[in-house]
Amino acid sequence: MILEALVGAINNDTSTIASRTGVTFPKHLTYEVCEYLIIGDGFFDFKGRDGLIKTLKEYVPDDHYLVQIIKQPKYKESLERLSAMRNLAAHNSEIAKTRAKDVVGQVRMPEAGAWLKKQQRLLKMLVSLRQLSEEIEDKAPY
Repeated sequence: MILEALVGAINNDTSTIASRTGVTFPKHLTYEVCEYLIIGDGFFDFKGRDGLIKTLKEYVPDDHYLVQIIKQPKYKESLERLSAMRNLAAHNSEIAKTRAKDVVGQVRMPEAGAWLKKQQRLLKMLVSLRQLSEEIEDKAPY
């Protein structure tokens, strides 16, 4: 969702990435070229919400609508939890488990899926992320 929004922002207005890189790009780039500019031959990686904001600012100006939306406090919890639960599920390491416990404020942490199933945590996170994606869609000029 966020990678696609960032690709769209760059594709819609290449001056956004030009302002960060100092490189002048053609007016229109393909989706694949924009994606490659962001992730290269790797993947879209960030550490929590603050890491996401830092990553976004590498490609678009600080006052860009995408950065401003992600910065909103109402999305902080869901983005932090999304990142922590994704890393816990993917790596299942002690570092990932410690980070997840810190993010959710618990002393013990089960598997990511087990934690998300209880108390409608997944549903609450998905509702917030849906609102985030709708806000990005509403603000995008394309």
